[in-house]
Amino acid sequence: MKTRILICDDSAMARKQMARALPRDWKTEIRYAENGQEALHFIRQGDADLLLLDLNMPDMDGYQVLETIRREDLPVMTLVVSADIQPEARKRVTDLGAIDFVRKPVERALLARLLEQFGLYQPDASAPQPHNLPDDPTAPFSVGLSDFLQEVSNVAMGQAADLLARLLKVFVQLPVPKITTVYRSELSMLLSAATEQQGTYSAVCQGFTGAGLAGEALLLFSDSTIEDMVRLLDYGDVESDALDIEVLMDMSSILFGAFLRGVGEQMDIHLGLGQPMVLGRHRRVDHLVEYHNQRQEKLMCVEIPYRLEGYEIECDLLVFLTEESIRQLETRLPFLTGED
Repeated sequence: MKTRILICDDSAMARKQMARALPRDWKTEIRYAENGQEALHFIRQGDADLLLLDLNMPDMDGYQVLETIRREDLPVMTLVVSADIQPEARKRVTDLGAIDFVRKPVERALLARLLEQFGLYQPDASAPQPHNLPDDPTAPFSVGLSDFLQEVSNVAMGQAADLLARLLKVFVQLPVPKITTVYRSELSMLLSAATEQQGTYSAVCQGFTGAGLAGEALLLFSDSTIEDMVRLLDYGDVESDALDIEVLMDMSSILFGAFLRGVGEQMDIHLGLGQPMVLGRHRRVDHLVEYHNQRQEKLMCVEIPYRLEGYEIECDLLVFLTEESIRQLETRLPFLTGED
C-alpha cells in the first residue's frame, strides 16, 4: 500500500529538493501544492496521508494551513519543512498540531529517521537502489534562476532571522523573498516600493565577492525605529549620533554576515565581505542610491523586509548581484539545481 504524500511549497526548487529527500525505497504517491489553499483542497478530498508543509508562502502561510487543519479536524499528519528555524517557530507549529519540524535544506537521513519514528516508513533492504529506480519524482520540475535564488535566499533569510531572534529575544516575522531584475538607474523606484512607510531612512551597504559572484548588500532602516532598536539592543538611554550609527553597523553585521554565509554554504562557495559603509542617514529612500543613477548595468535583486513581532520596527535587506554574476549563475544553474 502506498503512502500518499502531499508536498506544499510555493517554490519549485523546494518541492524538487523535498521530493528528492524522500526515501527511494518507500512506496509513495506524491502530489504537489503551490500554496496553502491548493493543499487544503487535496486534504479535504482525502488525497493525503502526510503533508510536508512550508511556512513562508504568499496569501496563506503554513501557520494558517495548520490552523485550518485543526479547526476542521482534517485527517492528515503534518510535518513542517521550513527555513524559519527560530525556536519559537518550532514551538508554534507543534502547538498547532504538526508532528515535528525539519529545517531546510532537508537532510535525507534525518527525514528517514523521523518518518520511521512516526511509523510512516520502514527501510526495505530488498528494494532497488536509487540509481536503478526508473521514475524520478522530481522530473516534472524545471527550476529557473529566479526560483533558485528565491529558495536559496529563503534558507539564508531564516538563518539570519534565527540569529537576530536569539540576540534580541523576539520573534522575527519572515516574508517570501522577492526576486526582481532591475537596472541601477531604477533602484530608487524599487527601494521606494520596498519600504512600507513614508519618512526618512538610514542605510548601510557592504560589497561582497567570491567564486565569480559579486554584488552589494544594502540595509535600509527607518529612522522612526532606531530608538526602539537601541532599547532592544540594551545600549542604554543615552541618545547620540554615535549610538545610532552603532545600531546601524551592528544590525548590518548580523544580517549581512548570516545571510551571505547562508547563501555561500548552499552554493559551496566563500563570499568575502568588504568594509561596511554608512550610505546615508535621515534621508529619503530615493536619495540614498543617487550614486547608482548614472549606470545602466542590469542587477538581480533579493528583497527581504524583516519585521519584529510586537514592535514597530522595520528594516529591509536588499542584495544586488551584478550582471556578470547573473551570467555566471545561469551557466552553473544545472549543476546548482542537480539537473546536470
